[in-house]
Amino acid sequence: MKRTIRAVDDNTSGTPYTPAMEAGGFIFLSGQIASVGGTRQLRTGNITEETQQVMENIGAVLNGAGLGYEHLVKCTVYISNLQFYAEVSRVYQTYFQGDPPARETVGVKELPRGVNLEISAIAIRG
Repeated sequence: MKRTIRAVDDNTSGTPYTPAMEAGGFIFLSGQIASVGGTRQLRTGNITEETQQVMENIGAVLNGAGLGYEHLVKCTVYISNLQFYAEVSRVYQTYFQGDPPARETVGVKELPRGVNLEISAIAIRG
């Protein structure tokens, strides 16, 4: 059985996008970009702010499942310019105490809505 998970301020209802699905104790988070919660606005002033917003969006979806960052087991980072790698990593690691989840970073040509960063994730309940 599967269950849809949304952040409290989610406004994606009626679109072909589901923020997260839970199945078999795992929560599969769709790619999160730097959209400001509940709006269509983007926070892309610089890569530091963009990364913070993406991570906050991940946190909001996790919160919708009753979980936190400590429940993440795997993240995939999609980045439009690998020169941003060090700064994205610096901000990313501030969201974890102890060892962060497994992750890979993939350099891509283009991301939705012209953003520089998208992160998808898998969390586990328990």
